[in-house]
Amino acid sequence: MLRVVVTGLGAVTPVGIGVKAYWDAITAGRSGLGPLTLVDPEQVPSKVAGECLDFDPAVALGPKEARRLDRSTQFALSAAREAWQDSGIEGTVDKDETGVLFATGIGGISSLLASAKVLHTKGPNRVSPFTVPQLMPNAAAGQIAMAFGLRGPNFCTTTACAASNHALGLAFQSIRHGEAEAMVAGGAESAFVDIALVAFAQMIALSTKFNDRPQAASRPFDSLRDGFVMGEGAGALILEEREHALRRGATIHAELIGFGQSADAFHITAPSEDGSGAALAMRRALRSAEIDPTEVGYINAHATSTPTGDVSEARAIRAAFGRYADRLAVSATKSMIGHLFGAAGAGEGIATVVASREGILPPTMNLTSPDPACDLDLVPNQARKADVEVAMSNGFGFGGHNAVVIFRRHEE
Repeated sequence: MLRVVVTGLGAVTPVGIGVKAYWDAITAGRSGLGPLTLVDPEQVPSKVAGECLDFDPAVALGPKEARRLDRSTQFALSAAREAWQDSGIEGTVDKDETGVLFATGIGGISSLLASAKVLHTKGPNRVSPFTVPQLMPNAAAGQIAMAFGLRGPNFCTTTACAASNHALGLAFQSIRHGEAEAMVAGGAESAFVDIALVAFAQMIALSTKFNDRPQAASRPFDSLRDGFVMGEGAGALILEEREHALRRGATIHAELIGFGQSADAFHITAPSEDGSGAALAMRRALRSAEIDPTEVGYINAHATSTPTGDVSEARAIRAAFGRYADRLAVSATKSMIGHLFGAAGAGEGIATVVASREGILPPTMNLTSPDPACDLDLVPNQARKADVEVAMSNGFGFGGHNAVVIFRRHEE
């Protein structure tokens, strides 16, 4: 099997634009959550959000290009361009052998609803011809390929909140099996529309208890948690066949060594209570990586801050790692940026890679009253120095989709 390394990183997040801003914020425990502004807060019971307020699409992409793209695709292109530049891969790779695998959970829903409003208020002749290219879930994958001229494998994963981890894992497999030399992999999401917020609220999935304290609203594994906080953003990773990267003298951030996936086959939105589906995905990732569970030093948890989801994941970690779970560091970066849905795994994958590379574990913020049912080492409220060679990132989504990736610190 060919080996796969990470040579480029790019991010658009509620705590900052770019990987450095993102990493500096989450290791400082700085939250990007605030009052909801992209939707009229009077329309929904949850009035907190993780919005990318620092993102200016006209600056990032140019005004003409920005107007033609849904906000989620704007994020995707911005993150991909940062990652591409970071990798230094331009001019060194066969673009027939380089592809894109980019995820989303909901796609261009804001563009869809905006065009529907135009149709009903101004008539069919006023609907933009860019509506379909804006709303289709695979728009980001297509736009990234066009931006860099990449003619290799190209598709989109839409497995809800596991979508980015599926994108990373399937891109990993494409390179590992010789189907591509390199892949741009990740995910993007921007679903701040009233119907999405109202629908999640009707499911009692969103946090409402901390509307007056937005930065306290996302509190994974804490006994006071009452739901997730919607976020938006994108993450992109350049995955590359290791020998190709070494030949061109690339800076290697980490090696991607394992991928596992499974289905809960339990409920369309709720996780299996015993965490068995998630544990199966973790075991498969460990088997794919050909490592012992005791080699893993850190897990970036999916941990959305929902009452059932966090307990299920804690049980899954114990089921997959047994007694060794007591020695594992586990943290939840959603406590600072909220839930980025289809982009979650990409952003958390970047955090996992950099944590291993830098020897610093981002904290789980707002952990003031840990839930006894989540009795793990949760790196509470403050970043921690740690020598972590192998790290895992979990992603679980509605539909019972589970996807887990494992990274190893790269040694020449």
